[in-house]
Amino acid sequence: MSEPRTLGRDARDSGVVPESPRPILEIRGVSKTYNSATGPGVRALEPVDLSIRPGEFISFVGPSGCGKSTLLNIVAHLLEPTTGSIAIEGVEQRSPSRQVGFMFQAPVLLPWRTVEQNVLLPADIFGIGHKEIVDKAREVIGRVGLGDFTKAYPKQLSGGMQQRVALARVLTYEPKILLMDEPFGALDEFTREAMNLELIRIARSAGITVIFVTHNIQEAVFLADRVVVMSPRPGRVSGVIDIPFGQTREIDLMHSTTFTDLTFEVRNILKGD
Repeated sequence: MSEPRTLGRDARDSGVVPESPRPILEIRGVSKTYNSATGPGVRALEPVDLSIRPGEFISFVGPSGCGKSTLLNIVAHLLEPTTGSIAIEGVEQRSPSRQVGFMFQAPVLLPWRTVEQNVLLPADIFGIGHKEIVDKAREVIGRVGLGDFTKAYPKQLSGGMQQRVALARVLTYEPKILLMDEPFGALDEFTREAMNLELIRIARSAGITVIFVTHNIQEAVFLADRVVVMSPRPGRVSGVIDIPFGQTREIDLMHSTTFTDLTFEVRNILKGD
């Protein structure tokens, strides 16, 4: 696996190395082979090892079929690994955790429920205390810019607004870890950029750890603290690249030489595979 590369200054330049916090998420030797009734199983994912720090934003990028979504589903415990384990704050996970939220490419909204009712759907399913969670839902709906649309139905919303509802639904239940499987892939470029900026702002302010799957190299570099590059199937980690841009990001960043260098570094790793 390629050694992580950092462009720009960091704490090590001054000779001061901050103490690393305990990983919030540890992926330990996780692999996946899908069984076949007619022949050998399909090896989708080679063993993956990765430690992720609290509040870190990790982008996974790679070709279709490389196991990115498979790995995300294993982290969410929606899929059992063939080998390996997932640990959250040092505790091995054996079932889905309330500490983990999942946002899919499609917003998955119920058309007969309003924005507020869609955000409150998990509370209705799991019987979570209503008054407190309603107040929280309204607060989060406002934070994602939909405070004036709480009573609107999905058909009255644009694609970007529907994704904001899906994001609000996840954030209302305050997950420590947010898994995102190409959540903005179906949006137009300008809406996608706006959603990326909104995601960074919310994730940073709430201290949420994000694992973001995408095919888009520029999106991966723009969002992440580290970009994990996956090989074609069977998927493995081909390289991990440190991104030195700090906590806040602006679209103009994409015009910088450093940004261009990093995107080409990711591209070269992909081409090497």
